[in-house]
Amino acid sequence: MWGCQDPLSRPPGSGETPMSRSWLVSPLAAPPFFTVRCSHPTGPTGWMWCCSMERPLAPRRGSSWARCSCWRRGATGPWPLTFQVRSPRQGRTMASEGSEGEHPSVTLFRRYLRICTLQPEPDYGAAVAFFEERALQLGLGCQKVEVAPGRVVTVLTWPGTNPRLSSVLLNSHTDVVPVFQEYWSHDPFEAFKDADGYIYGRGAQDMKCVSIQYLEAVRRLKAEGHHFPRTIHLTFVPDEEIGGHQGMELFVKRPEFQALRAGFALDEGLANPTDAFTVFYSERSPWWVRVTSTGKPGHGSRFIEDTAAEKLHKVVSSILAFREKERQRLQSDPQLKEGAVTSVNLTILEGGVAFNVVPATMSASFDFRVAPDVDLKAFEGQLQDWCQAAGEGVTFECAQKWTEPQVTPTDDSDPWWAAFSGACKDMNLTLEPEIFPAATDSRYLRAVGVPALGFSPMNRTPILLHDHDERLHEAVFLRGVDIYTRLLPALASVPVLPSES
Repeated sequence: MWGCQDPLSRPPGSGETPMSRSWLVSPLAAPPFFTVRCSHPTGPTGWMWCCSMERPLAPRRGSSWARCSCWRRGATGPWPLTFQVRSPRQGRTMASEGSEGEHPSVTLFRRYLRICTLQPEPDYGAAVAFFEERALQLGLGCQKVEVAPGRVVTVLTWPGTNPRLSSVLLNSHTDVVPVFQEYWSHDPFEAFKDADGYIYGRGAQDMKCVSIQYLEAVRRLKAEGHHFPRTIHLTFVPDEEIGGHQGMELFVKRPEFQALRAGFALDEGLANPTDAFTVFYSERSPWWVRVTSTGKPGHGSRFIEDTAAEKLHKVVSSILAFREKERQRLQSDPQLKEGAVTSVNLTILEGGVAFNVVPATMSASFDFRVAPDVDLKAFEGQLQDWCQAAGEGVTFECAQKWTEPQVTPTDDSDPWWAAFSGACKDMNLTLEPEIFPAATDSRYLRAVGVPALGFSPMNRTPILLHDHDERLHEAVFLRGVDIYTRLLPALASVPVLPSES
């Protein structure tokens, strides 16, 4: 049995009869459809309220959310009605747009989470409109750069007092990865906030939180009347989650990007379950490698020599042996972090047409993340050696191949790092510099000479990006606003650099 909240909205109509506040929701024979009725009907005889689920409800997994579209069958025709379902077992209802007394920054964060920028069909138009509205409210310049059809980079600008100086760029991506809704406790696009203050939503950690933290820090600093020598640009870019090929990769080649004169950038990082904050100064290079093996075909009952499968097996074994070697290296050295070694996973196997036919061609695809200190020419040579050792007819190709790894300086002689780390030290924040284990848009910035740090101020927080029930505590989110409010003045006040004098 499932109980319903009071309806969120009820369109007006002639002869409207007040509805009962008590509802029952009963599953029909074929979920996820439900019928809803008043427990104490007040309408004319024969009226019925019907409800169909817009999103799946999985009570067996303890889900507590659902959105229903309902209508009343009566003399005046169907009236649409939307309300939400809660689980009596959990005793918590879906939070509203913004609870009374909720911090305005949290309300804005939750509003942004509700914009569905889900790959592969993100609603970028709604996101761009959201940032245009924020620019107007904050008195920031706003520029829209369409780098590919339907792919717009939104740039908000807070001019500095010295336009000759290079600028500070605050980057964040607007798209989010797909979800498996049946594994979520709450609707991943309703920004549910539970009684403990955790905000659930796709993008809560990756990285819509950071986008709003940037904006709210700027809002607070402007409200306090601050001005800084360096211009601050906020860039909101598309398609990072699918490689950034129609986002930042194209944007850095545009004259509009050159006009920003970026001298330093902040981009996304990761949560840290400990008291420390992780900051990323480089990242591994993604190489997506497909190995194709050709061999003799034939009937599945025969011992055929030189088959595609045999040769592919040799390459797979060589690569997995390399994987185990890197894993052992990581585990044997407590000083190493995951980003400092090369990882690889077998992700796709293809080949064959029937059980009794030995295929002439088979392939295996691998996701390599190559550490930044690896000689990439030597690494490519190793791939070639593995293929040659397997036999004739074995080749490889790269679906993605990043060859420009860069490292942002993290010593105190670098003015940008000194400003960043100095501000963190003043806030008593413990920093853990690392190499990002995956790939972000920072690699495109570093490749064109802009030093970038990946930083998402979320400590004492489990890493839940791309996971079910991605969430962030509102107190952690608000502390992140405080942190950026201290960081931005330090970065935007970096003294004139030798290259700028």
